[in-house]
Amino acid sequence: MAHSAAVLDDAFHALSDPNRRAILGVIRGGRRAVGELADELGLSQQNVSHHLKVLDRAGLVTGTRQGTRHLYALRLEGLAVGKAFFDEFWPERLAVLKEAAERRERNG
Repeated sequence: MAHSAAVLDDAFHALSDPNRRAILGVIRGGRRAVGELADELGLSQQNVSHHLKVLDRAGLVTGTRQGTRHLYALRLEGLAVGKAFFDEFWPERLAVLKEAAERRERNG
């Protein structure tokens, strides 16, 4: 599945920040509120909210309201953009590896 360069750029930009990667690591285990994320990561709620906005724009998280709390969860579809980008390299790399192994076997 091909994705536009802008979508891929947004995802990689969002993933370039260690705090945003830490947020994704926490919500990988389930939905979390901004305050819970702030407490767990030692960040201010304002900082966490900023990072969540970047992650949301990149399609990596989704937010829902539960009463007065706004809960965030991981969007696997968003992560699939980056995975698809890297997956495109594997057939080529595997072919090169196979060729090198066969050459080594022939040459002893």
